[in-house]
Amino acid sequence: MRKLHEAPVNEIIAVVGDRTGEEEERLRHVCSLYGAIIAENPKWEEGISTSVKRGLDACSPDASGAVVVLGDQPLVGARAVERLVETHEGGAAVAVATYGGRRRNPALFARGTWPILEEELSGDEGARRFLKRHPEMVTEVPCDDVADPTDVDTREDLRRLEARGPGMPTNNQKEARR
Repeated sequence: MRKLHEAPVNEIIAVVGDRTGEEEERLRHVCSLYGAIIAENPKWEEGISTSVKRGLDACSPDASGAVVVLGDQPLVGARAVERLVETHEGGAAVAVATYGGRRRNPALFARGTWPILEEELSGDEGARRFLKRHPEMVTEVPCDDVADPTDVDTREDLRRLEARGPGMPTNNQKEARR
């Protein structure tokens, strides 16, 4: 959240499950410190598709697009989002970050794509199916030099990330130096 705080967007929406507890309240508090609007997702157990839909529903009516960033990718920051926004402002309907030529997150979807996206989203899969079905809408945006898509899904993943230490090069920066 800290790295995204400086992204060139009008609003930040954090989609969270509707569970209550100490961890959930701490998450909501941290998000609010960065000015994020909290959108609770009562269907979170049905998969990521419900969180994407809930996030789109929470966007202001005048939003021209929405950037989808996953909370388990802490090394994706404002610079990657900035590139997606610039690509969208240049006319792209969908802008997707790439790393090593592979599509990853974040992704920006122009408002005009939302009805199709929402119709095709289901289960615990994000927009992958949409992106494959509509290649004519997709513009790939290289982000290797400004972000790292490392997922933090387990405690072991977190330990590996913490072991890099502050200032340690990301996987992509290491690759760029070779």
